[in-house]
Amino acid sequence: MGLPEFWFILIAVLFTGYFVLEGFDFGVGMLMGLIGRRDDNKRRAILNTIGPVWDGNEVWLLTAGGAMFAAFGGWYATMFTAFYIPLLIILVALIVRVCAIEWRGKINDSQWRTAWDWCIAIGSWVPALLWGVAFANVVRGLPIDASAQFTGTFWGLLNPYALLGGVTTLLVFLTHGAVFLSLKTAGELRAESMVWASRLSIVMTAVAAAFLLWTQFAYGKAWTWVPVLAAAVAAIATVAFTWTKREGWAFGATSIAIILTIVTLFGCLYPAVLPSTTNPAYSLTIANTSS
Repeated sequence: MGLPEFWFILIAVLFTGYFVLEGFDFGVGMLMGLIGRRDDNKRRAILNTIGPVWDGNEVWLLTAGGAMFAAFGGWYATMFTAFYIPLLIILVALIVRVCAIEWRGKINDSQWRTAWDWCIAIGSWVPALLWGVAFANVVRGLPIDASAQFTGTFWGLLNPYALLGGVTTLLVFLTHGAVFLSLKTAGELRAESMVWASRLSIVMTAVAAAFLLWTQFAYGKAWTWVPVLAAAVAAIATVAFTWTKREGWAFGATSIAIILTIVTLFGCLYPAVLPSTTNPAYSLTIANTSS
């Protein structure tokens, strides 16, 4: 294994850590607008579950971006140019979310807290959707010319495959967050979280199966059937564990499903890092984009 392969694997690991850890943060944030929409005390309890960890979980993204910039300058430049608008929207949503978490309790006023709670929810829904759209587009490929310039438009990124990827990450993070919430709470809030987790797990499994099968048949390799089928088993296990109220096992199952999904996506890419839909010869690979 050469240095480019090492960095490719490292970047995959960093994004995996980000989606596993920040995934339940997003899920909890989204659930603030669902479970606790009419109860300020309940929303406070929900937010407390991620209070000690949410800011640390975001470091995985910063490290992944830095590693991509350092190791694959061409990949970083082309991808960030192509995803300028989506990444800007994600960045703004994350900033709003951070400010909302920090400022929510600064003034003892219910309207003030409610307004910031909505910002936390929105700042969680938007990245949860757009990260899936972005990664699905990376696997699918982008219109890139011979000079490694993106020649498409923002609307071209909203294709059916990418939108299905966005819905998949949204549902996976919602389920992941609901299971995490049930682990960290008790009483009525725990019971309500488990109800959400059990119902979401069924929808998540169906949508994720459709996305992974589309990915495998369109872009997969022979060996990527292994993580695809293993992810399916993990998703089905999530359904079983949530319905039997075994939230610890369910959290492990959702984490494994996320890990295996990232393995599948990066496995479908390799040795490319950004396929070109204009001409396969224009695709960016770990060899021609390494710094």
